[in-house]
Amino acid sequence: MNLKKPEFWLKKNLISLVLLPLTIITYLINSFKKFSNKKIFKIKSICIGNIYVGGTGKTTLTILVNQILKKRFKTVFIKKKYNNQKDEINLLKKNGSVISKKNRILSLKLAEKKKYEVALLDDGLQQKNINYNLKIVCFNSSKFIGNGYLLPAGPLRENITELKNYDCVFLNGETKSSKIKKKIKSINKDIEIFEGSYDPLNLKTFNRNKHFLMFCGIGNPGEFENTLLKYKFKIKKKFIFADHHKFYDEEIFSIKEIAKKNKLSIITTEKDFLRLSSKQKKGIKFIKIKLKIKNLNKFKKILFNIK
Repeated sequence: MNLKKPEFWLKKNLISLVLLPLTIITYLINSFKKFSNKKIFKIKSICIGNIYVGGTGKTTLTILVNQILKKRFKTVFIKKKYNNQKDEINLLKKNGSVISKKNRILSLKLAEKKKYEVALLDDGLQQKNINYNLKIVCFNSSKFIGNGYLLPAGPLRENITELKNYDCVFLNGETKSSKIKKKIKSINKDIEIFEGSYDPLNLKTFNRNKHFLMFCGIGNPGEFENTLLKYKFKIKKKFIFADHHKFYDEEIFSIKEIAKKNKLSIITTEKDFLRLSSKQKKGIKFIKIKLKIKNLNKFKKILFNIK
């Protein structure tokens, strides 16, 4: 979804209450989906998605799951084709094979035809007509469910009670909260909860004694900034764009001019960097992130034992 998240999604307020009646549309759509006949595939499928719209770390987790499983299985990424999400597809392509059709069922059929053993779906939990072998839902640990309302009054694609139908929860980010875990367990006592934090892989390529200009167009820019601050980057200016934003030459030119005027180095995310043209990339560096999982061995056991 190509948007900047409105502030009223974070807490219940007058705007969210005014929009609350419209959430019935989202509720009804989700309810109708549950009556779909589930398509069963021979290929093992792991769906990594979210309930909260964007910025939950699902793509980063999908890449990590592939790194774990590709040592034993022939894996493939499946990403539904959206014109405004080529950045995520390109990021997946850097880490493995990708099938990206406009229909996930067609992608899974093609994956079977090509003799892949495990399909890793980046997004797709809300597609209820596929029988996934393992369903993983990601949250940002600082945002969690925001104001708790469905779209458009809040940031939720489906009700939090849907956690009763999922196998694992990932709380990704720097914030840790026992209250969130208790809330999750109150809905599904059997669900496995894991915590993930973002670790930069290319810190040595940056001089952190310098001052930086940060820009990004991702689902949760605050988490990107938190990661930079955690590793002592001195952020003096920042520019935030909508998720999956297509950068125009004049925007990048303006960013570079401001950085030059203020003697700042420019830093962005890998996803944003992949959306830039060759010309735009000059003078811009990205931070490469890996998700670090607490209780990784426990998670590996779940992955290797999917049925």
